[in-house]
Amino acid sequence: MGHMSRCLAYARRLRERADIAFFSLASAIEIIEEMGFRADYFVSHFWSSNSAIEWNCELSVRLGMMLEEFRPDVVVFDGTWPYQGFMAACGAYGGLGRVWSNRGLLKEGSRAVPVDESLFDLVIQPGELGTVFNESVQAGGGKKITVPPVALLDDDELMDRASAREALGLEPHGRYALFSLGPGNLKDVGGIGWSLIRRFEALGFRGVWARAPISVRDVELPEEVRAISVYPLVRYLRAFDAFVGAAGYNTCIEVVQARVPGLLIPNTLLADDQARRAGMVAENAPVVVASCETEEDRRMAIARLLELLDAPLCAESPVAMPGASLAAEEILALANRRGNGWG
Repeated sequence: MGHMSRCLAYARRLRERADIAFFSLASAIEIIEEMGFRADYFVSHFWSSNSAIEWNCELSVRLGMMLEEFRPDVVVFDGTWPYQGFMAACGAYGGLGRVWSNRGLLKEGSRAVPVDESLFDLVIQPGELGTVFNESVQAGGGKKITVPPVALLDDDELMDRASAREALGLEPHGRYALFSLGPGNLKDVGGIGWSLIRRFEALGFRGVWARAPISVRDVELPEEVRAISVYPLVRYLRAFDAFVGAAGYNTCIEVVQARVPGLLIPNTLLADDQARRAGMVAENAPVVVASCETEEDRRMAIARLLELLDAPLCAESPVAMPGASLAAEEILALANRRGNGWG
């Protein structure tokens, strides 16, 4: 979802100036279409029964067919590892501006990606909190830019508390806690979730569980907990008194943007350094960071979060997040150089 959201963030800033189509490995393809963009789906290698070689060969053919039909000036890949099938399709098509959007902050010792940035005309690194715009020239003549945080929505697109509660069908009064611990596809989030829900309920909160659109299995929830599935979730975050979630890139950006007191639980199974990112968020927003692996961890984390709930909150995010607009302008400039700027 994070890869799709960043691409949507760029596309929304280009909507009136470019003809855009998506080729996505995200199963929630309907979200892209609901936002007004054409989209084609190809199954992720995580869910394919093919070998890596077979999957990449099929990817190359499928993407190549779409390139021939759509005939773009520029193709944008968001991810940490450009697939061999993707690179082969772009090479076979020829004359195509290549863009690699590559979110950083990987853990120390992470496996090096065997793809040279010089193979791309533009490399975009979506920055963490506090990042400023920077650009440099690559060895192959391309450009690399680092941009401030990339947010899908602008601040004025977020609903206020009353409007968000009405849209979600929540009561206007009372305390609500939102749990967004990820799809559970790579890590079992049910155990921690149940324990945290019970603790919040004991404190008078009503629990709401956000089901990820790409989840392949539903987490079993207590009967009294309501499940919602909305996208983008940030639009509705201000409906809640407290937020509990993992520390992925998009989630952290959105928590800062919405200014909702939160408990961030870094996922240690992923390549990005979620613990470090969550620490940055805690310096800029009313957030507690904890592993919540044990009952004592959870008790202490919630106690610290309750202290934040009583503190006055800033109405607007103190962190500027123009990353999507800055990246979109660079993508469009490359398209203008490559062709007619309309693909």
